[in-house]
Amino acid sequence: MIQFEFATAARIIFGTGSLGHLESLMAGMGRRALVVLGGSGQRAEPVIQHLVFNSIAYTTFNVLGEPTTATAREGTALARREGCDFVIGIGGGSVIDAGKAIAALLTNGGDPLDYLEVIGRGQPLTQAAAPYIAIPTTAGTGAEVTRNAVLGSPEHLVKVSLRSPLMLPAVALIDPELTVTLPPPITASTGLDALTQVIEPYVSPQATPLTDGFCLDGMHRAARSLRTAYRNGDDLDAREDMALASLEGGLALANAKLGAVHGFAGVFGGMFDSPHGAVCAALLPPVMEVNLRALLERQPDSEALYRYEEIAQILTGDPDATALDGVVWVEKLVEDLLIPGLGSYGLTKADFPALIQKAGRSSSMKGNPIKLTDEELAEILEKAI
Repeated sequence: MIQFEFATAARIIFGTGSLGHLESLMAGMGRRALVVLGGSGQRAEPVIQHLVFNSIAYTTFNVLGEPTTATAREGTALARREGCDFVIGIGGGSVIDAGKAIAALLTNGGDPLDYLEVIGRGQPLTQAAAPYIAIPTTAGTGAEVTRNAVLGSPEHLVKVSLRSPLMLPAVALIDPELTVTLPPPITASTGLDALTQVIEPYVSPQATPLTDGFCLDGMHRAARSLRTAYRNGDDLDAREDMALASLEGGLALANAKLGAVHGFAGVFGGMFDSPHGAVCAALLPPVMEVNLRALLERQPDSEALYRYEEIAQILTGDPDATALDGVVWVEKLVEDLLIPGLGSYGLTKADFPALIQKAGRSSSMKGNPIKLTDEELAEILEKAI
């Protein structure tokens, strides 16, 4: 018997030029917007112009780097002080997540630690978040359609999620044209995050026929277009493929979980100053390799083994490719896109025990196709360093 639940944003608007729909999407949402944006604010200019043209009051809030519990507190306090009743987030995954957290705290009250998993009190949200329009300007996280916001906690040296279906945005607006000016290094790291997020849910024990469709299509798109987007950022077809792969990854992971790549990446980002996508990229090949060996040794009848083979055939374009061929293909992609090893962020072998212990408690690790031993987890870090 097939049984599953699927939840996503109330509306998804996708397509080149779709930012032009913002005026109608804002209708009835509120009187004053909190616009959450990145450091420069340049990418948010079209949103500001729409607000001014429609005489909608707004306040801006800049997110510098990846959001923390303090970011969520500050943004929520600003929104309350200024009387903001809806939120627009335009930027990368960090901005989108910060906006989700602020929209949720705006209506539920309290402190992020009241609701955070692992390090907080884990209380459930009881009120729907304030209306939120999520507009990504990178093609990587799919955060515009996920039900969680990843927040760093410097005092705990970890990143954890504020999570609830009540946090799903009212509108996810994805315009591939907004990603055209991304520089190659960010295109690479975010694109490899998107690829990871259509691979991990596909081999997750919680995969469903619905998430499988998103993953398979996303893999095809990323395989044919990531290198092109990296080499020629003006190629709108490639940018569209990557924006759609990112969206599909978000839809899949929100409903089928991730795996050891993200189990490590969230913890790593809390311990070391590092870009999330690049960390995922460095981890993806060794996680695939170690998972394959562990499955062959301990669960040789696992469906995940057949799925890894299918992944390899999609990525390589070779119908006879083996699962290990897929690992080699991803390794070459990571090398071609100049992704640095984890040692470049300060990781040493002395950090392995703490990293492994913290990663073992992460929710993403529970989506891995097989439970890995501490020795296998250490091997992954050794290969990724």
